[in-house]
Formats: sequence, C-alpha cells, structure tokens
Amino acid sequence: MKQQELLPHLFRTEYSKIVAVLCRHFGFDFIEQAQDIASDTFLAAMETWPFKGIPENAVAWLYTVAKNKAINHINRDKFFADKVAKELNHKTTEEQEIDMSGKNITDSQLQMLFTVCNPLITQEAQISLALRILCGFGIDEIATAFLSNKETINKRLYRAKEKLRQANVQMVFPPEREINHRLEAVLATLYLLFSEGYYSETQDEVMRKDLCVEAMRLTALLMQNPQTNLPAVNALFALMCFHTSRFDARKNERGEVVLYYDQDETRWNYELIAKGAYYLKEAAQGDSISKYYLEASIAYWHTIKDDSQEKWQHILKLYHQLLEVAYSPIAALNSIYAVSKVKGKKAAIAEAEKLQLADNHFYFTLLGELYTDIDDAVARKYLHKALKLAKTKSDKQIIRSKVDQFPAV
Repeated sequence: MKQQELLPHLFRTEYSKIVAVLCRHFGFDFIEQAQDIASDTFLAAMETWPFKGIPENAVAWLYTVAKNKAINHINRDKFFADKVAKELNHKTTEEQEIDMSGKNITDSQLQMLFTVCNPLITQEAQISLALRILCGFGIDEIATAFLSNKETINKRLYRAKEKLRQANVQMVFPPEREINHRLEAVLATLYLLFSEGYYSETQDEVMRKDLCVEAMRLTALLMQNPQTNLPAVNALFALMCFHTSRFDARKNERGEVVLYYDQDETRWNYELIAKGAYYLKEAAQGDSISKYYLEASIAYWHTIKDDSQEKWQHILKLYHQLLEVAYSPIAALNSIYAVSKVKGKKAAIAEAEKLQLADNHFYFTLLGELYTDIDDAVARKYLHKALKLAKTKSDKQIIRSKVDQFPAV
C-alpha cells in the first residue's frame, strides 16, 4: 500500500484503538487528551515518514509514539499526574506500562463501546461518539452522516462527554448480571449506525458503506467476547450480513436506486448471505427471541428471490411475531406488503389505512402501489403526496418512476 493510502487506512483502523487503550489506562476523564494524543501521533507519522520512510512495522511505530506522547503529557500535567499516580497504585508515570497487546486493545474497545452507548445520553449522541471515538470518523464525516454541520456535531460530542464525565461513568466491562440490560443500548446504537449507512439521506456512497462496515466490525467485536457472544448479537450480525449482501446491486451505473425485484442477483454477495445464514442459526439458541432475530429471518427470506406463497407466508408470520415483540409503525408498514402478497391488495389497503402515517412518504408510496390497477386516480393522488414528503433524491426518483407508469391525464 502506498504511503498516501496507508496513513488514512491506519488512521481509520488504529486511531480508535489508541484512544480506547489510553482511556482504559488513565480513565474516561482522559478522553480529550487521548484523542489529542492519537491525532498528534498520526501528525508525527505524516511529518516523519515521507523523509525517513515507512517503518517496517508501521502499527507498532504508532503505538510506541502514542505511548511516549501519553507519558510526556502526564509528566507535563502535574495535577493529572498526581491523580493518575493515586488511582494506579501510586505508580509514577515512568513506572507505568501502557499495554498495547491485541487482547488489551480488544478489551479496551469493548469497554469504550459500553461507555459511549450509555442511556444517559441521547441515541444521536451515542452514535456520534461511537463514530468519533470507536470508528475514527472526522467531524466533517459525522456532520455529513447526520446532514448537519461541524459546529452542531462538536457541541453534541462535547455535551455527551461532559454528561458522562459528570456522572462519573467508568470505563469498565459491565458485570455479568448487567450485561443483558446494558447490551440493549449497545445493540440499539449499532443497529442505528448500520441503518444510517444502509438507508442514508447523504449522497456520499463511500460514507454509507463505511458506516455499515464499522457497525459490522463493532458487532463482530461483541461476538469475539464469550460474555457478549449472545443470540441477539449473532442475530444483529446476521441481519447486517443479509442487507449488506445486496449493497452493490441496489444502484445502477448511473447511481439510481434499483428496487429489489429489478436487482441483478449476480451482484449479490453470496459469501455474506452464507455467513448471515450461519449466524442466524447461531442466534436461534436460547429461550427468548429478539427483534433482531425476527428481522434477520425476514431478511433471510429476501435472499431467496422468488414470489411463492410459501415465502410470503413465512415473512408475514415473522412480521406478526415482530410486531408482538417490538411494535413500531415502520415494522407495521413493512408488513403490509407481505399482507398484499398473501391476502391480496384489498386486504392490504384495509390494513394500511388503519396506520394513518400522515407524515411518512413510504406510507403514501405503498398506498399508491396498492391502489394501482384498483383505482389509478387514487393511486396517483397518494404518489403525489409521497413525492411532496420525500426528502432524498433517490426516493423522489423511485416515486416519479411510479407516477410515470400512469397514462398522462
């Protein structure tokens, strides 16, 4: 890998590890300094490597520089040095050994994951912190992901970190009795992070894929630990695999969205589908069924591209279970299409109109599709409503293509 490509790659993969290890060693209060030290480490590489060449072990070089910078920083800060010495068994900074082993890096990232995915802060703040601290995303990138600006994101990150500090949140792995409860917030954050990538309002294609990749990496991190390698985690990973398997087929060469039935199956990633099937089977263990297991099961049936009654009956049954386990208007809306495939359009219309999702363009798009060939005038009316509510270019493109199918009035 060329130098101009290597440093950005290493920043994405190693920045978060350095921050997590330093925070585990010195405490969450050290978060700002840890981020500065990680950034300074990469700045040092940028200034040094063009003249001295890339070190034989570039990652080890980064870790060594980061450790030295951390010790130098503590030595310069007498107040923090005294605090660290007190909390770390009165060791001086010279006596401290910052552990950059693979196991400690993994453990540190897991602890940081549970720290930033804390119900004390909003889910938007949790995702923003995860992107910044655990995924190495820049402020500009986070602002792009949230269709926001740098100032707003900086304020959100600052407030979130302050709230965690004021609550004296510790960077520790939850005790076994609390894991299931704490894991709910972690999985919810990873699910939202993945969803932001899979269905994003930003037009940045690279950004969208990166969000999905990072969500999968962090979920895989949970599966590597025996205490968090639980059915719900496996189910969420399976769900991510199934969705990501169709990523490349969802857009054509002009960047336009390709709907499910029009996708080229040869562009599906069957290795990811097989991996998803494996982890879905792993997720079937235990006595309880998570919403992630049911969503992953629905996604699995969508990897079988046929229109059989058996397929849609399975999907509709799964939706009924999902709505009992974790009702949401969006899940209810998604189930309506399965109703139309099993019971017909008129039955689906009756179910859809009960939802009354007046501010949701997907709702009116679905009604437009269901009324097509039953009452085209009503179908056209609903599609125009959907077009007014749609925010993204791709959504508007899909709705316009449906409107264009009708004869000109």
